[in-house]
Amino acid sequence: MKNKKFIYRSLSVLLLAGVSFGAVSCDRSNLEDVQNSGTFEPDNFFRNEEQSFSGLVATYDMLRKYSGGFENDVTFFNGASDDFYAGGGSSTDGAGIQGFSNYTINPIIMPLSYWKDYYQGIAKANLLLERIPGADMNDQTRKRFVAEAKVLRSLYYFELVRMFKNIPLILKPIKPTDDYYNIAQAKPEDVYTQIEGDILSALNDLPFSIPSANKSETGRITQGTARAILGKIYLYNNKNTEAAAQFEMVNGTPGGTSQYGYKLVANFADLWKVDNKFTTESILEVMHTNKSNAEWDFWGTGKDEGNSINQMVAVISYGRVGTPPSPDAPDIYKGWGFNPATDDLFNFMQGDPRLDATIFNAKKLKEENKITYTSGYKDTGYFLNKYLPRNADKSNLPGATELNFHQNYIVIRLADAYLMEAEALGSSGARAQALLDAVRARVGLASVPVSKQAIKDERRRELAGEGHRWFDLVRWGDAPAKLGSRGFVAGKSEILPIPFNELVNTAIKQNPGY
Repeated sequence: MKNKKFIYRSLSVLLLAGVSFGAVSCDRSNLEDVQNSGTFEPDNFFRNEEQSFSGLVATYDMLRKYSGGFENDVTFFNGASDDFYAGGGSSTDGAGIQGFSNYTINPIIMPLSYWKDYYQGIAKANLLLERIPGADMNDQTRKRFVAEAKVLRSLYYFELVRMFKNIPLILKPIKPTDDYYNIAQAKPEDVYTQIEGDILSALNDLPFSIPSANKSETGRITQGTARAILGKIYLYNNKNTEAAAQFEMVNGTPGGTSQYGYKLVANFADLWKVDNKFTTESILEVMHTNKSNAEWDFWGTGKDEGNSINQMVAVISYGRVGTPPSPDAPDIYKGWGFNPATDDLFNFMQGDPRLDATIFNAKKLKEENKITYTSGYKDTGYFLNKYLPRNADKSNLPGATELNFHQNYIVIRLADAYLMEAEALGSSGARAQALLDAVRARVGLASVPVSKQAIKDERRRELAGEGHRWFDLVRWGDAPAKLGSRGFVAGKSEILPIPFNELVNTAIKQNPGY
């Protein structure tokens, strides 16, 4: 007999009706200000606009998987790329991130959250899509909520399919009476067809853009956001013509302001200023705040709202030498030493104007006796400066300092969209050249002839440490050559193992090679 109790606690429990949603007050609609209030009985919820918006906010909350909690996407995928190591305090500091970095990862140490958390977001979206049609609200608002839920569900499925490839495709709430332990995996092409179609159907019901003065709408998905997500999905599904068409609408004239109001910020380093949120370059951005007063007992549960990348990549036992300390030595909050940059990345970026904003050269400052720090695992002396927390960034509210940094994470920004469009255009032609030139011109670099290799190199420098490199290498077919020395195995390592707990007594089959 199948162990139904065990399965109920696994994937399926996240797809049932009783999922956790946040509550929203009557006068606060900014996504950042909504607090999670636990579970509820859905049969008595979604009766009106306020309750439906609360559920929508909770669906947005799953975006924090990119940069919240110890098992966040950015440090995990950085550590498996050729640009960074897992790092941390020792070789046993986080079995999942260490195993992925050295390609010994297996179904036992594969963190369950990379499967579970996105399915939790999908479950929330499914429930919204089922219940919103019957809620008391005007039709325009209803259509917008449905469109946002569809785009979020598509994004979460995209993350799952590019991580695991072989996943169940579930489009409605699953009830306890359903045969949920016999849900089979879908063909990847069917997942792509579904999510592409969902976004296309949602576009006309989304606001064209959100005026910067409208703070209550900050962070919500617009038509421009949805097109950028769709363009990225098309690119990964090898539909380059369709991808280029979507990105062209998002990007507009290279270097100018697009129809959606997107424009490259003038100073690259400004993108990493903690309080410089939702710039003109931001297309999809994850909100982080110290307002949840996060503590260790609920860190990574979804109730916390801090940016965990900051603490994880900060330098172990960092200190400044001298009274007063050298002006060269920034006032960095000490951290856990994850994602030290490789010598290869540091050398690759020599002479590039983005180097200092990207990599903090602690090695040089330590040799000059301007700082002290403790070497972590795989220490190179080079740290990810884009997310290094400063003491000035510490929260002044209750909660653990380490868990309450409030730097946002940008999932998609305009420079990324420029380079994805240039690639979708076949890495050739006048427009691809102009897109590449615009990214380089922003940091004062001269034009180079556009080519696939030029775009690869530009993505590596421009987007270093933002969690994209591993997926780029896999998509280009470059991972075996770049990561073979780490243990990457062609035909296996392009996708992750499905966590063991998701296989027991289910119809789900493990990915090949694991």
